[in-house]
Amino acid sequence: MSNKVDFTAMDHATKADYDLVFEHDEVNIQGQASRVVQWLRLMDGDSPYQISRLDHCLQTATRAQRDGADDETVVCALLHDIGDVIAPANHSQAAAALLRPYVSDKNYWIVLNHGLFQGYYWMHYFGQDRNARDQFKDHPYYQACVDFCAHWDQPSFDPDYDSLPLEYFIPLVEKLFARRAQSLV
Repeated sequence: MSNKVDFTAMDHATKADYDLVFEHDEVNIQGQASRVVQWLRLMDGDSPYQISRLDHCLQTATRAQRDGADDETVVCALLHDIGDVIAPANHSQAAAALLRPYVSDKNYWIVLNHGLFQGYYWMHYFGQDRNARDQFKDHPYYQACVDFCAHWDQPSFDPDYDSLPLEYFIPLVEKLFARRAQSLV
């Protein structure tokens, strides 16, 4: 990029400076889907599971697709663990933050909380409360998150499952990230 802003501190900027910044941001936004697909490809490596993290995501999305979920939900199923690549210590929150400007409140909440809800299947092995998710029992999306985990996420570690390939989902990812991002500022 050859054009640069004139300021070295934000309080010295002009509207023209911010026009340039926002123009650059728009180009970045247009490349978001490609970066997300690259991050997914990074998940196709060594894993303690019988399948790669990418295969887990593909299985989860394939299950959602085959159950008749809408395209947005299928992409959320595909990307629910994308945080494993960019922020493993808080993968659910990272995935939810990535998706937030493009998805419904319901899908955002499910991705944000799926890690805690998945704890139902393993927390008791480590002396933790497997029912910790029940703190959200009265939340309108509680059951949807339980169902996401039970039907799509937790059974998707099967090396014999016939998942759809990543190429199948790329147009759905592109469609989602082509949406006008909701401003959250």
